Amino acid sequence: MPAKTAHGDEAAAVAAAIARFEAETGAAPVEAPPAVGGWQRAALIEGVSAKQSVQDLEGGEKWLS
Repeated sequence: MPAKTAHGDEAAAVAAAIARFEAETGAAPVEAPPAVGGWQRAALIEGVSAKQSVQDLEGGEKWLS
């Protein structure tokens, strides 16, 4: 018995069905953890604002060296 091959439309339908099945049943993608944690981000923001406060003082540039 000769093997049957799928025509273009049939092959596309099979490929689409496989892709849909994988999308619906596959594992959920793992989200990467944030590069900077919440506490670290808050500390960085506070540090930057503190530096600006020192610069605003008279002679503050001397303190930053």
